[in-house]
Amino acid sequence: MNAHLTRIDVVSDAICPWCWIGKRHLEGALARLAEEGERFAVHWRPFQLNPDMPRGGVERATYRAAKFGSLERSRELDAQVAAAGAAAGLEFRFDRQGRTPNTVDAHRLIRRAGEAGGAALQDTVVEALFRAYFQDGRDIGDAAVLDAVASGAGLEGAAAFLASGEGEAEVREEDAGFRRLGISGVPSFALAGHVLFSGAVPAERMAEAFRRALAILRGGAQ
Repeated sequence: MNAHLTRIDVVSDAICPWCWIGKRHLEGALARLAEEGERFAVHWRPFQLNPDMPRGGVERATYRAAKFGSLERSRELDAQVAAAGAAAGLEFRFDRQGRTPNTVDAHRLIRRAGEAGGAALQDTVVEALFRAYFQDGRDIGDAAVLDAVASGAGLEGAAAFLASGEGEAEVREEDAGFRRLGISGVPSFALAGHVLFSGAVPAERMAEAFRRALAILRGGAQ
């Protein structure tokens, strides 16, 4: 059995529905690999789908209609995502969402959670943010909402941290760095620093991609 923890980086945005679906698929893939003795440390990394979003966000219906040509088309896409989410065991309630938020502060909290409590706390905060936005329809660009979500997930002191501005420059630089690497879509998954694939691919396909990459890293590729 391999006792070494192999690093997986997930480049993600807190308002990307496929990132939540991808998270579920990743959990399934890692469960399969755990049965084979593999262990991983998962790190969540920042990417903004809307890097030019105003700090206070925008009204969702107006934004989506402008982005996709009509509100009807936006609703069709939401329905497709909701169906894919349901297949992964997730409930998407787009009808509850009023705003499309700026996600810089959400990314700052995710980064802070990793620093304060490691991979486990970071994972809990990421999950809580996805659930708050996609299931509860909460505005995760709002500082009070973020403080409540973070506290519920076990990360204390979020309000003071957000007010301090700490971590914002680092989040923006990481985001820009991924764009310079050519990443344009999320979720994107890297193993031991090597980007393997993007998209919420099924769990077994994820597991196989990780198996192949591990074999190459260990010199076992044919």
